[in-house]
Amino acid sequence: MGSDQISGKGTAGAYSQAFNESIQDPQSFWARAAQEVTWSKTWDRVLDDKNPPFYQWFQGAELNTCYNAVDAQILSGRGDQVAVIYDSPVTDTIKKFTYSELKERVAKIAGMLKGMGVEKGDRVIVYMPMIPEALMAMLACARLGAIHSVVFGGFAARELAVRIDDAKPKVILSASCGIEGKKIVYYKPLLDEAIDTATSKPQKCVIFQRPQATADLVAGRDLDWVETEAKATPADCVTVKATDPLYILYTSGTTGIPKGVVRDNGGHAVALKWSMKHIYGINPGEVWWAASDVGWVVGHSYIVYAPLLMGATTILYEGKPVGTPDPGAFWRVISQHNVKALFTAPTAFRAIKREDPNGEFLKKYDISCFQTLFLAGERTDPDTLYWAMDLLKVPVIDHWWQTETGWAITANFRGLELFPVKAGSATMPVPGYDVKIIQPDSGKELPANEQGVIGIKLPLPPGTLPTLFQNDEKFKESYMSAYPGYYFTGDGGYVDGDGYVYIMGRVDDVINVAGHRLSTGAMEEIVARHPDVAECAVIGAEDQLKGQVPVGFFVLKAGVSRDPSEIAGELVQMVRKDIGPLACFKSAALVERLPKTRSGKILRGTMRKIADGQEYKVPSTIEDPTSLDVIQEAARKIGYGTKK
Repeated sequence: MGSDQISGKGTAGAYSQAFNESIQDPQSFWARAAQEVTWSKTWDRVLDDKNPPFYQWFQGAELNTCYNAVDAQILSGRGDQVAVIYDSPVTDTIKKFTYSELKERVAKIAGMLKGMGVEKGDRVIVYMPMIPEALMAMLACARLGAIHSVVFGGFAARELAVRIDDAKPKVILSASCGIEGKKIVYYKPLLDEAIDTATSKPQKCVIFQRPQATADLVAGRDLDWVETEAKATPADCVTVKATDPLYILYTSGTTGIPKGVVRDNGGHAVALKWSMKHIYGINPGEVWWAASDVGWVVGHSYIVYAPLLMGATTILYEGKPVGTPDPGAFWRVISQHNVKALFTAPTAFRAIKREDPNGEFLKKYDISCFQTLFLAGERTDPDTLYWAMDLLKVPVIDHWWQTETGWAITANFRGLELFPVKAGSATMPVPGYDVKIIQPDSGKELPANEQGVIGIKLPLPPGTLPTLFQNDEKFKESYMSAYPGYYFTGDGGYVDGDGYVYIMGRVDDVINVAGHRLSTGAMEEIVARHPDVAECAVIGAEDQLKGQVPVGFFVLKAGVSRDPSEIAGELVQMVRKDIGPLACFKSAALVERLPKTRSGKILRGTMRKIADGQEYKVPSTIEDPTSLDVIQEAARKIGYGTKK
C-alpha cells in the first residue's frame, strides 16, 4: 500500500491552501482550528500582538487541558475506549486504561495533590520513569491548573537540583526506581541528594514504590503514593486562562544553565490537536505510538497530550528498540496493539538496523496495520531513511522541531498532502511557521539554495513557547534579539527551489545525542573542575548510532605528571555523575594546547570538522595554526578525525 504514498500522492493543493492562509490570515486559520477544542469561555482576540515579541494566542479564552484530554472524550462516547496502553517489556507488563478508568485515576491523583495544598499556578516536579502514573501525574496537574515540570529520570542529582531551584515546586512526585534495559536505576537517592543540594525545598514528596526497589521515606516529608492516592477525594477540573502556563520543560542552554520553556494551555491544545490529524493522520479511536519518554518534549506532546486531545489510543512504552528482548521489540508492539503510526528517533532505527540488518525479526510479525513512520530528534541520515523505507514499505517522514516549539516546524503531511521524499530534508514548513533563511552577518533573508541561519518570522504559531519561566529577558536574549522580527532557531540550513527545508546542524554548542539536546558548555564546566585540568573544550562529533556524541579535549596544568588516560577516565566519571549516562561522554584526549583565535576564543567549529574527518579551512583569525595538527593527532588516537 505504501508505494503511491511514498511517491507523493495525496490531496493536491491542500498544503498550499492551508499554509498560505496560516501566514496571510493566521487569525482565521487558527480560529477555525480552535473550534475543535472545548472552551469554558471563548477568546476576545485570537492573537494579541500588542507587545512583541511576547505574543499571546486566544487572549481572554478559558479552558482546562485535562478536561479536553479526558472528560470531554468520555462525554463524546469514548468512556469505554482504551486511552492508554502501558507496554513494559522490562517488567513483562501490559496494562490498558479506558478513558473512564483514566479519569478516575487522574481525578484521584489531582485530589491527592489538592490535599497537599497544590493550587492553580503552583509548580509540581515529576521525576518518574515510564509508568502510567507519570502520565497521570501530568494530567492531574493540568486538572488543577498547577504547572508541572517533568525532569527526565536519567538526570543526575545536580541537574535535578538546578531545576528544583528554578521551578520552586510545592510537591515532587517520584518513584523508587526506573529500569534501563536490565539495570535498575534507583531514583530516591538521587532525589534526596538533589533536595539536599537545592536551596528551595518541596513541602512534600510522593513516592511510587515499584516492586523492583523499595525506597526509604523521609519522615514528615515523604508519602507513599498508593496509600495517599487511596485516601484522596477526586478533584474536578479547574478553569484556567488560555494564556496560563500548562507546564515548564527545561532545555539545555549553551552556558550549561537550563532554560525553562513555558507552554500555555490554549494555543497548545489547539496546535497539538490540529497536528494529530493533519501531520500524523491520526483520527479518534486509532492507535498511535510515540516511542520517547515523558521527560522529553516528544513525550509531553505526543505520548500524553496530543493523542488524548484527539481521542486516540496512546502507547506508553517502557523498553528499548533492541535488547528488550530483541530487535523485534518495535514490530511486536505494532502488531500486538494495532499501531497505525510510530514516532521515534532515527537513533532507534539505527540500533535496529545494526542488530538486524536484513529485517529477519520483522518476518515474525504481521504489521499490516502500520501506515507511517515519523522520525525526529536529530537529522535522519539517508542510509537509515532508505533502509526503513525498503523494510517497512510505508512512508518514512523525517520532520524537524524543538523543545521550544513543542510541535513540528517542518514536516510531511499524512493527513493533508504527502510530498515525495528527499533524503536529508525534513520537507516543508508546517502551516503557521514562516521559515526563512537568514544571512548571519547582515540579517537579510537569503534566496533558495543559499545556506544560512534558520529563522521563523514572528509571530510563532500557537503551541510554541510564549517565554521562559520567570525570565523574559533571557527569552529575548536567547531567541529574539539576534534577528529582530524572527525567532532564532539556533540551527543552520537552507531551502531548495521546491521549498524543501534542509537542516544542517546547530550553530551553537548544544549537541543532539540520540535525540536528547545536551549542552557541551555544561560538560566543559564539569571537566574544568578537575584539579589537574587547565582548560578544555567539549565538542559534538558525528556518531553513526546516536547522531552526535560529546568528545573532550583537555590541557593539563603545568607540573602534572599523572597518567593522562587515568585523568581521562576521571573526567568521564565526573560528567556521568553530574549529567548522567545519557550524555554518552566516553572520550577525552590530552592535548598540549587548544586552537584559539587571537582574541582567545576556542575554535570549536573547526575542531568539530576535524573530529568528523571533514575538510576545513585554517581560520584567518587563528593564533597558532599548528594547534590544529595537535587536535588532529589527538582525535585519531581516540577514534575520530579520519576522512569520511
